[in-house]
Amino acid sequence: MAEVKIYTTRLCGYCIRAKALLNSKRIKFEEIDVSSNAELRLWLRERTGRTSVPQVFINGKAVGGYDDIAALDRQGKLDPLLAATVTA
Repeated sequence: MAEVKIYTTRLCGYCIRAKALLNSKRIKFEEIDVSSNAELRLWLRERTGRTSVPQVFINGKAVGGYDDIAALDRQGKLDPLLAATVTA
């Protein structure tokens, strides 16, 4: 199973949707709240080029936010990413 991390903020509708999508697939994920962490938000912006949340990482690779993972799901591409194991 893939290692999934999702960077969120409190009261973020898209964050709630992203977590619901992952939960519907019975995927365990680590949620990291960046609401009060300016340093971590800066790291996210540098790593992804985006300032919005959620930001979803699968096996260490940034795959985008809710719209991005929902599009991957509609295209049948999300499940294979989630099934992939972490490689060293």
